[in-house]
Amino acid sequence: MNNVPDQQISDKDQRLIILDTETTGINPREGHRIVEIGCVEMVNRQLTGRTYHAYVKPLDHRGQVFEMDKEVINIHGLTNEFLNDKPIFSQVIHEFIDFIRGAELVIHNAKFDVGFMDHEFALFNARARGQDKVPMTAEFCTITDTLKLSKDELGSPKTLDYLARFYRVDKLIDRTYHGALIDAQLLAFVYIEMTRKQSSLNLSVGDGSNADANAIRRLSASRNKLKVITASTDELEAHADRIAVIATKGGEPLWK
Repeated sequence: MNNVPDQQISDKDQRLIILDTETTGINPREGHRIVEIGCVEMVNRQLTGRTYHAYVKPLDHRGQVFEMDKEVINIHGLTNEFLNDKPIFSQVIHEFIDFIRGAELVIHNAKFDVGFMDHEFALFNARARGQDKVPMTAEFCTITDTLKLSKDELGSPKTLDYLARFYRVDKLIDRTYHGALIDAQLLAFVYIEMTRKQSSLNLSVGDGSNADANAIRRLSASRNKLKVITASTDELEAHADRIAVIATKGGEPLWK
């Protein structure tokens, strides 16, 4: 659940929710359901300490408890017995939506998680009346997919495990199991590193109030002169010897 009280966030602040889910399988159209939700809040690229976390008891199309296969349990470590006394999705849906509403959702492979979220919302709406119905995810949040960002940045889509190692944040979180809150916390660190260049390019000039980030900044004429370091006599002789070796092998040195 939400473990930190709300804080005041202005309209100028960028609120991100790093989100992950665990499920009973890979396709909601086959009756699979969400069993865990993990969310981590960031404001202006800084972790706030606020999180939302919920375990969910999955139900099948008959309203009976969904029995997960062993291979799925081995991935996230959530057993049927553990989930048996947890709330069903309709009991957490409103507090979940309230936590993420209006934020930019950062999700790795967003098509998967948003697909499950919208499936859960649609199931809820099928039983809800009038004003109790809830919107689909894209109607109250924007969505950033770090799987797509990894393709743009690294040339091909990368797993969260790969990105965590690539950006050297894999040791920051213990991931014995792929829990939703654990993976959301790890993705937060990955996202910070993945977008660090973008953030630095967006920094404003001066105090940042009305400055143009793309404006040309002139250097002061009274600045200290740059120190020029020239090659020593020994270095020049070594360079000449190297050029001579290249020339004897039929090469044409670019630097004379």
